[in-house]
Amino acid sequence: MVKAKLSTSPAASAVAAAPPKGQGIRDHLGLIAEMTREFSAANDYKTVAHSALERITKYVGAEAASLFLVSDEGDALVCTACYGPVDITGLNIPATTGVVGRSVTSREGVMVRDVSQDADFGGVVDAKTGFTTRSLLVAPLSVGRECLGAIEIINRIGGDGLFEEEDLVLLETLARAAALAMNNFRLTQQIVQQERNRHELELAAEIQRDLLPQPSSRDFPIHGINIPARSVSGDFFDIMTLPDGRIWFNVGDVSGKGMNAALLMAKTSSLFRCLAKSAEDPGQLLNAINNELCETNSHGMFVTMLGGLFHPGSGSLRLTNAGHEPPLHFDLRTERFTAIPADAPPLGIAPGIAGPDGFPVTEIDLEGGSLYVFTDGLTEATTFGGGMLGIDGVRALIREHAEESPDLRLKSIAGAVKLPGQSLRDDLTLLVVEDMALSRTQNLISPDTNVAMDEERVLRIRVPGRADRLKLVRNATEQAARFYTTNESWIFDLKMAVDEACQNVVRHAYGGRDDAGDIVVDFIRQNDAMTAHIMDFADPVDPTKIKPRDLSEVRPGGLGVHLIKSVTDEANFEPPPPGVGNLFKLTKRLPTKVN
Repeated sequence: MVKAKLSTSPAASAVAAAPPKGQGIRDHLGLIAEMTREFSAANDYKTVAHSALERITKYVGAEAASLFLVSDEGDALVCTACYGPVDITGLNIPATTGVVGRSVTSREGVMVRDVSQDADFGGVVDAKTGFTTRSLLVAPLSVGRECLGAIEIINRIGGDGLFEEEDLVLLETLARAAALAMNNFRLTQQIVQQERNRHELELAAEIQRDLLPQPSSRDFPIHGINIPARSVSGDFFDIMTLPDGRIWFNVGDVSGKGMNAALLMAKTSSLFRCLAKSAEDPGQLLNAINNELCETNSHGMFVTMLGGLFHPGSGSLRLTNAGHEPPLHFDLRTERFTAIPADAPPLGIAPGIAGPDGFPVTEIDLEGGSLYVFTDGLTEATTFGGGMLGIDGVRALIREHAEESPDLRLKSIAGAVKLPGQSLRDDLTLLVVEDMALSRTQNLISPDTNVAMDEERVLRIRVPGRADRLKLVRNATEQAARFYTTNESWIFDLKMAVDEACQNVVRHAYGGRDDAGDIVVDFIRQNDAMTAHIMDFADPVDPTKIKPRDLSEVRPGGLGVHLIKSVTDEANFEPPPPGVGNLFKLTKRLPTKVN
């Protein structure tokens, strides 16, 4: 049972004098307006609430008053402010108990002229304070369908000390005005807090963006992209080149959302960048990061993370997967994927979990292929069709965009699941490691074959001599061309010429057989020109018998030589190096302006 609590003291009659009966509506409105102004201008809610209670108590002509608000959980009523000789601020009672609880539950005003006759009234506070409660008025603080709490007025001053119906009507009117003023104050404070939070999130997002590496140049072997689902992200990646040319990289995903995840992301990313500068082994590196995280991680959060060390000169890499999504190794020659599952737990769960040898390390030779590392924000993303992308969808997107340059490829893949005008379900991070020298491990011919002292080999690619593999050659041609120019027309002509020459190899030299030999293409720059050496391993051809047909003849085929010669400066068969069947060399001068 609850009773409006408060004051004691027979001297309370000196606190306020009973107002004269029949106060006019103008007086009521004046008090309401004054209270509203005070709440609107207030910075200290409790002080204003106490002042409002004092005004209402004196205006009604009572001895004491208290303000009860519903707790955030909705299961209790808490005395937030009071006026009178007894201070009960902080008193907590069940939300459905006593006279106050009855008023809040019913959303109606309650008058108890004689508390001794009301079953809901309990004298607990009176017993503790010595205060005597004789009569009560309680009015709910209702705004629309919500009840914020109630105002309780105790013991009318003067006369028999008992309240009348007109007192309840007056208190209900004042309570409605107070509820509106309090609600406006609450909403204003919420807006201020939301703006403060928004500013803090923007600052956190800016800090996170600064932690991510700058976009890589198009000819760099590692590229990454991060798209947060909210303003801040729990995903991260990093790329760091060592003085000897080796490249550290990582992709991580912090459990949970919001600011805590963002802070853990920043800490993990910073630890990786700091410790990797002197590390040689990814397993030992992630083990050190794990132990550091476990020392200070107090939120029960963890980090899935893949870290690796790439050797661009050999196309090999060593990586450690700590509970992360299995990355995909894409073999460009066969277009087959190999998943590399996690063989270690996430970071931050327990110190020393990896043992003295650190986390397990996997060694991979890309052999001209690519390694794709991503977070579950990609596999669990919603596609334009409404379904979940899944790992099969990721593979399909990689195949679909294989001919694009790495930076554009990542944007295309992310764009396939980032619906316009809609946010992602989860943070999305995607990183690709490319073996830019696509066939360095193929010992078909000497690395220096056909390359003079004043020439520079840009790129070499070897693929099976099949039509469905020529898109890899087109992709390599674009990579080699863009290394020196961004002239789209020039790049298109070079791709067309190389593609036509390779198609001739597939159709004529190898006869379109699936088990045919390989095609090797060397891209070499000499002074102001780019040369493509297209080699096959078929029987040698007689160049004198390969002639373009007369354009006046109306029949299909035979125009490939015309096409190649029309878009290049030179195109001829050359004596092949040892072990090679045929060598077709085409040359195209670079545009005037070379990047």
